[in-house]
Amino acid sequence: MHSNENSTASHAEAIEEPQFRYNADMAQLIEEKWQKTWEGQGTFWAANVGGDLVDGAGKHADKRDPYFVIDMFPYPSGKGLHVGHPLGYIATDVVSRYHRMKGENVLHAMGYDAFGLPAEQYAVQTGQHPRITTEQNIANMRRQLHRMGLSFDDRRSFATIDPGYVRWTQWIFSRIYDSWYDPEFKREDGGVGSARPISELIEAFSTGSKQIPGHDHESWEALSAAEQSEVLNDFRLAYISKSPVNWCPGLGTVLANEEVTAEGRSERGNFPVFQRELKQWSMRITAYGHRLINDLDELDWPEKVKLMQRNWIGESHGASVHFSVETADGEKDMEVYTTRPDTLFGTTFAVVSPEHRLLDAIPEQWPADIPESWKGGYANPREAVKEYRRASESKTAKDRVDEAGEKTGLFTGLYATNPITGAKLPVFTADYVLMGYGTGAIMAVPGGDQRDYDFAVKYGLPVIYTVKPLEGAEEKLESYEGTAPFVSHDGIVINSSVEHTKVLGDALSLDGLRVDAAIAKVTQWLEEAKVGTGKTSYRLRDWLFSRQRYWGEPFPVVYDEEGLPHLIPDDQLPVNLPEVPDYSPKTYDPNNADSNPEAPLSRNDDWVEVTLDLGDGPRKYHRDTNTMPNWAGSCWYYMRYIDPADQQHMVESNEFDYWLGPQHNDTAGTSGGVDLYVGGVEHAVLHLLYSRFWHKVLYDLGFVSSKEPFHKLFNQGMIQAYAYTDERGQYVPAAEVEEKDGGFIYEGEKVNREFGKMGKSLKNIITPDDMYDTYGADTFRLYEMSMGPLAESRPWNTRNVIGGMRFLQRLWRNVIDEGSGELVVSDDVPDEKTLKLLNNTIHDVTEEMEAMRPNTAISKLIVLNNHLTSLPSVPRSVVEPLILMLAPVAPHISEELWAKLGHEDSLAHADWPRYDEQYLGQDTVTAVVQVKGKIRGKLEVSPDIDPKELETLALALPAVQERLGGKPPRKVIVKAPRIVSVVPGV
Repeated sequence: MHSNENSTASHAEAIEEPQFRYNADMAQLIEEKWQKTWEGQGTFWAANVGGDLVDGAGKHADKRDPYFVIDMFPYPSGKGLHVGHPLGYIATDVVSRYHRMKGENVLHAMGYDAFGLPAEQYAVQTGQHPRITTEQNIANMRRQLHRMGLSFDDRRSFATIDPGYVRWTQWIFSRIYDSWYDPEFKREDGGVGSARPISELIEAFSTGSKQIPGHDHESWEALSAAEQSEVLNDFRLAYISKSPVNWCPGLGTVLANEEVTAEGRSERGNFPVFQRELKQWSMRITAYGHRLINDLDELDWPEKVKLMQRNWIGESHGASVHFSVETADGEKDMEVYTTRPDTLFGTTFAVVSPEHRLLDAIPEQWPADIPESWKGGYANPREAVKEYRRASESKTAKDRVDEAGEKTGLFTGLYATNPITGAKLPVFTADYVLMGYGTGAIMAVPGGDQRDYDFAVKYGLPVIYTVKPLEGAEEKLESYEGTAPFVSHDGIVINSSVEHTKVLGDALSLDGLRVDAAIAKVTQWLEEAKVGTGKTSYRLRDWLFSRQRYWGEPFPVVYDEEGLPHLIPDDQLPVNLPEVPDYSPKTYDPNNADSNPEAPLSRNDDWVEVTLDLGDGPRKYHRDTNTMPNWAGSCWYYMRYIDPADQQHMVESNEFDYWLGPQHNDTAGTSGGVDLYVGGVEHAVLHLLYSRFWHKVLYDLGFVSSKEPFHKLFNQGMIQAYAYTDERGQYVPAAEVEEKDGGFIYEGEKVNREFGKMGKSLKNIITPDDMYDTYGADTFRLYEMSMGPLAESRPWNTRNVIGGMRFLQRLWRNVIDEGSGELVVSDDVPDEKTLKLLNNTIHDVTEEMEAMRPNTAISKLIVLNNHLTSLPSVPRSVVEPLILMLAPVAPHISEELWAKLGHEDSLAHADWPRYDEQYLGQDTVTAVVQVKGKIRGKLEVSPDIDPKELETLALALPAVQERLGGKPPRKVIVKAPRIVSVVPGV
């Protein structure tokens, strides 16, 4: 169908590129054209159920289903975006465009978390007001995002520094301050415990229905104003704390517990942190601990994030236990952490990570009389472990955990000694045990753990039950024996008794005890025997809410002449920041624990000392000179997207119910909240925990109707890149490094290559602007979405971006003649083979889009496009659905081709293609493409596909190209039509 260029042409002969070829220049023209069109027509406006926010056609939401999808609030850095930042933004845009084409009313907006330390530090260095630099950074970031073609409703954009937004942040603080937590209040949702107005508590004290702590025989009216204030302070959800705080002299501010590392240093700057008794604002988040844990069950969040929150909130007791292991280098210690030390009697084997140091000292030969299945087919344990380690190195930590169900592993030839019984336990290695988690070793109790049970069954290991159901329980232990573990914390301990313990010699028995009592008893024994210690996991503490900084929201609080706090009335909000001569908090020698914080706001006497009428006439007050932490603005921004111009409400109730209310669509469940929230896992504790707390307070007080802010959470991976250092260890510009003779050269000198993050200091930043200029936004978007699964980190390689451009060029040629610019599609009826491929592609791509797997969706579109290229003419009825399916990923070229095909309206709201079931599942099979044994892609191909064609399709997959790094593979094994296995070159 397409002519080839003359391969015999002289190198000196200039070959003129066809006038209508899709290239970077044409891409930029097309992209800028459609971005202006979308902006001018309000193509991505979401319609509210009332008010002024309508869609591009001027209509309200009527009966359309809502779909609310957002990214985690970005901070507008002065460095701008590099190509690693937009991964989540493009992903949410793909999802938004897909749901729009399904006919849903999609709310997709972007705002800016603009208060915070970086802008303040820059202001300290330059003397320029942080608002100026922050607004410049926002403008630059907004430009970069707009050029990416993201389908935001820009009417809904705002920044946390906007006075209108600050007003409502202070209003929420006021509501929290004016509330207390009643643990006995019965909520409408059936739960017990709720935030209630402080006025109800005052009334209970006044009527005597609730006793006044510390004033047993006094009436409320008899207490002085100071005494009343002190009593209420002990109940308020936002209160003035008098307990020790984390004081960081090096930063000149106090820190929340979550901002302090386990080593007792500041997360930012790594300065020493000291305990000081200071007067600070705190939030009583501990009152919500139980609900914050329980309500996680209703959320569609990654289990690892739920686990992180549970661990942070909860308190779990366990023990660190030491097992002695006889190795080729003598006796070694194997430390294991367990939350169930009572099950030590049921431990029948141990498992260590492939990276564990014990595996450096394994025996040369297998012990006698062990099952062949333990050897994994290897002649000796050293060879076995070496190969197993090599296989594990090719997997990420996530891969290893996700594949835990396969229960791969092998015996190491080592035995660990149970410190209580003296029993010899075979030590296995398995890649689902990670060195980065705990100690890299576990004691396996197959009678009480499903994973351990499965492993024991596979390798023929003993199963000992150490807990039986409570007397009278329906379950009987006999029903578990030989079929499943009895996984329970509530039971009676059995089979846990010895006449002589390994270490102390005295008899020890846990039999007949309840589990908690057994844990306490055995932990005490371990400590007395000096073979273990009791340990406690994280425990939630109240949220320290004050910062001695300038660039943050002022507290809506003033103090009278007696030092008693008073809220600023709502109609006097917002309290704006004043001008100050110096933005810097007073910092000290990092090790000066005796220093005291001094906030920048305290230097403006005209602002601090003020006369106000708070309802009882003009009086003199002084303002609070602390500011709120940067977390305040990011706690509730998702609600303000609903209508940032609403002056009457934080959020109007009908609009909230439509967008965020419980069961507002089929996916939201009873929790309600944002339908899809995308962001990094680094926010698993701080931002998400704080947002959930604020939301629950507002729910209890009746301002919102859902219990949770975010129903579905998705954590995108990280884009990483190569960096290069010279012999001095100094980073050199990555873009100027050449690969030569298997090494890397910069300015004629060899340099070392390392792999990790992108960063200005690493000199390996590639910006979206670079990609727009060289390839266009659509190719950039296509490459980022095709690099691999969204949840996984992946390496950036600019050389591989061209693969996406070639795909788009082939699509363009399937519709447009490069020489004349005329349409080349036909109205011919597709043949049977094409119809089957088309309908199976629609079916599969729809499935992949629903599951947020754009990388595999793209691979299926490539197959369909390649098929069209081989036809004598391209049927309109096939290429149009292909363009529609590509539109969420590459929207600009799709819009252009859609228009050239004669459609007047934007495809942004065109119907998503539907498949005909009569053509499904016929004449195609799924070919799995592996690189180094790991699945990196799938292809739908003909059962009789030629192996060479299958190899070509597999090597063209972006994920495969990425891992080949521009080099030819060392080997490709094709087992048509099902498997292609690629071995990268050295």
